[in-house]
Amino acid sequence: MSIRIASLQRYPVKGLSPENLETATLDKGGYFPGDRLFAIENGPAGFEPSSPQHQPKIKFLMLMRNESLARLKTRYLDRITTLFIEEGGREVARGDLSTEQGRLAIEAFFRRYMPRELRGPPKVLTAPDGFRFTDSRRGYVSLINLASVRQLETVIGAPVDPLRFRGNLHIDGLEPWAEFDLVGQVLTTASGVRLKVTKRIERCAATNVDPDTGIRDLQIPKSLMQAYGHFDCGIYAEVLSGGSIAVGDHLETEQATLAL
Repeated sequence: MSIRIASLQRYPVKGLSPENLETATLDKGGYFPGDRLFAIENGPAGFEPSSPQHQPKIKFLMLMRNESLARLKTRYLDRITTLFIEEGGREVARGDLSTEQGRLAIEAFFRRYMPRELRGPPKVLTAPDGFRFTDSRRGYVSLINLASVRQLETVIGAPVDPLRFRGNLHIDGLEPWAEFDLVGQVLTTASGVRLKVTKRIERCAATNVDPDTGIRDLQIPKSLMQAYGHFDCGIYAEVLSGGSIAVGDHLETEQATLAL
């Protein structure tokens, strides 16, 4: 069995748009690089940077409740720590998230953009070292099997953009839903990266939102349950050994690698 990395994505701001990568460097025990570094607090959530605790996603702006976020296209430039937001191909906001002034500029935009969806003042939160605003406490790296998404399309009878599942690695080479059989196994690359698959990913109503239009046009969790008896699509993995990965790289199960 050979699993190919078809694409790499990171989501610098929870709930906002993805950024495609050609390569990524994973650190042992770390999160996917540059992923879920920031979140937009939807009213006071009690998050304390000095003692960060995992918070339910409902406390932040996110697609499950705030589908209008999908109409925004964002990019974050690490070099200048700046977030750029576009709507309809036009820049509508930018801010250096390392500065109070920059964060205030982004917060002001969301107050204007979605006032009826706010429970209180929006606030840009920055993840302290060793913490990320992931949905799962141990959601270090997420993988989406494209064959599973293609089969789901046949069940639904409509195209399903894999980006609905907001994964870090899109993978090919597996049979549909065979990724679930990898839970507990270790995946390796030729460069020495080792990923231990830890759990399946349960899906919520965020996947119902078209990632381009922001229209809530499908019923993904309901379709999964009706067709397969579960709400799951994708798997989480923990980084056991770090290194670089790239689009086109292959993953093998460690047992298969040792058997060669």
